[in-house]
Amino acid sequence: MTELFAEIGQSRLEIEIADITTLDVAAIVNAANSSLLGGGGVDGAIHRAAGPQLLEECRALGGCDTGEAKITHGYNLKARAVIHAVGPVWMGGIADEHTLLANCYKNALDLGVQHALESLAFPAISTGIYRFPPDLAARIAVGTVASELASHSRGRSPILGRVIFCCFSAESAEHHKNAFGELGLV
Repeated sequence: MTELFAEIGQSRLEIEIADITTLDVAAIVNAANSSLLGGGGVDGAIHRAAGPQLLEECRALGGCDTGEAKITHGYNLKARAVIHAVGPVWMGGIADEHTLLANCYKNALDLGVQHALESLAFPAISTGIYRFPPDLAARIAVGTVASELASHSRGRSPILGRVIFCCFSAESAEHHKNAFGELGLV
């Protein structure tokens, strides 16, 4: 169920509380580790739901650097693609974590545009075992996505019609709602 939404150009930006593996979107974003070979949290859930073919395809990718993203098929998921974005481990803000997290969102969106995906859903990247403060992560996520969608809507490249912040809890959704408010999106 959509908690809140905003329109940016021709794109719709939404907040939902849901299991990202069940969303019917063109692509879901995986909060991956640098090996891309699965792990805990949302990464493990996506790998389990997609099936063993996802792991096989990820093995062939050779990993991924922090802040970067790579795309695979969705296999057994409703989503036809998975964009694997490697978020930073929180080091207290001294290791350029802000920029690296913003790059995750930007690079995932760029892949979505390159592959003509009409919709995609993001989890709260780096807020689990990577310990990124969830309120700060939400502000970076919403700010980066809103800025990129606004840039795309000015004709820079094709537009994603729908972007969802898929939150795993009401608390996470509240952080995203606050970020919408701070950015004047609601």
